[in-house]
Amino acid sequence: MEEASLSLSLSTTTNTNTNDLIANYYLQQWRLKSKSAAAKFESMGFPEPQFLTQIDEDEEDDKEELPSELDTLNSSGGFSIVGPDKLSVRYPSVNHHGHDVGVVQANRPAPSKRLVYYFEMYVENAGAKGQVAIGFTTPGFRLRRQPGWELNSYGYHGDDGLLYRGQAKGETFGPVYSTGDTVGGGINYASQELFFTKNGAVVGAVFKDVKGPLFPTVAVHSQHEVVNVNFGKKPFVFDLKAYEAQERAKQNSTIEKLSIPQNASYGIVRSYLQHYGYEDTLKTFDVESRSTLPPISFVQENGFTEDMNTYSLNQRKVLRQLIRSGQIGDAIGKLKDWFPQIVQDGASAICFLLHCQNFIELVRVGKLEEAVLYGRTEFEKFYKLGDYADLVKDCAALLAYELPQKSSVGYLLGDSQREIIADAVNAMVLSTNPSVKDSRECLHSRLDRLLRQLSACFLEKRSLNGDQGEGFHLHRILNSGRKG
Repeated sequence: MEEASLSLSLSTTTNTNTNDLIANYYLQQWRLKSKSAAAKFESMGFPEPQFLTQIDEDEEDDKEELPSELDTLNSSGGFSIVGPDKLSVRYPSVNHHGHDVGVVQANRPAPSKRLVYYFEMYVENAGAKGQVAIGFTTPGFRLRRQPGWELNSYGYHGDDGLLYRGQAKGETFGPVYSTGDTVGGGINYASQELFFTKNGAVVGAVFKDVKGPLFPTVAVHSQHEVVNVNFGKKPFVFDLKAYEAQERAKQNSTIEKLSIPQNASYGIVRSYLQHYGYEDTLKTFDVESRSTLPPISFVQENGFTEDMNTYSLNQRKVLRQLIRSGQIGDAIGKLKDWFPQIVQDGASAICFLLHCQNFIELVRVGKLEEAVLYGRTEFEKFYKLGDYADLVKDCAALLAYELPQKSSVGYLLGDSQREIIADAVNAMVLSTNPSVKDSRECLHSRLDRLLRQLSACFLEKRSLNGDQGEGFHLHRILNSGRKG
């Protein structure tokens, strides 16, 4: 995971002085952005630069391969024929025995690192007996048995409306379905349930007691039966997005029932503003809060005091404003005046970050000749060190494109790249406080640490649940709330 990679970089770095410890952390953040941007660029059909490799593991959660068609390699002994589109199945003969079933699995198992997976089946023709079925089966399932008739399988059957799970005897579940009906099967990883739908409405749900992979599965069992499967290439009859929103609302309702003291959340937000140098916002926040909150006394927590968060607050505010507005030269000048120890080693990692951003700002405003001269002067010593070669190449690549914003290195011109540099400088300044005993405390605010702990808890929960379910994605939650 991204956090694990960043933590590893801190614990294994060869140079343990404060400058390298903090700056190397932000170099790693830059590298992760670089790889992610390159992967996105390649997915759009552009070649990936050789010096960029795979994206970070956190983003892999959403990169699971999805079922896309029916599996035509495994056979049910001629009792099913998959159409040329690999999305339709028909029963070609007359069944004489209970095991003369035409069962077809999807080409891939249902993805598991998400909230919900869902697929649908349209009954084009219910045939002679209407013995069609939809469900989920495990790898190696006997393809001559209806889903649900074998252990570790589930099936909702059309002729009787029963749910079968692991035995030949079904249980009362939902209505029968036939020609013209659309039925669906889904996995709710949050509740660990399988659910089934008919014509856009949920029929019912059942506990999922299988932890391993499950394949979306359909079955036909009487002459002239024809079904068509939709793995999501076409809109579903069932409103999946509304169902997911409902499930997330349930989770939020549970969270909102938890009682958190108002002054606790106030303290967390306040420490965040202090940590990152948002002095003006902090003053406004304090004024607005005085009428709603009782006085709060701040005590030392894990060795980190209120004084440590307010250290050089005004200077940190100015430095952040300069960097966020692209005035890197002025920021370097202020650092030389206020905190010369940070930039006195011209070959340090923090100096590299600042020089790179200065080069990027020159490209941004179209001063290409000046950028080339600046790069030749400042990048040579860093390129020779080797540790920075990949990032130097990223910066230099900006000059190779007529429209660098639309290239694989266009991420360098985004506001988030400035934020990395601003955060790095902010942490460096905090580390100059004589009261700081462990410079790693300067990297993150209390809110950051809470979010990291929350991410770790989600991953642990998923691990205990057979590596199933979605992780914690703050951006997804924020975007969801914004849409709502």
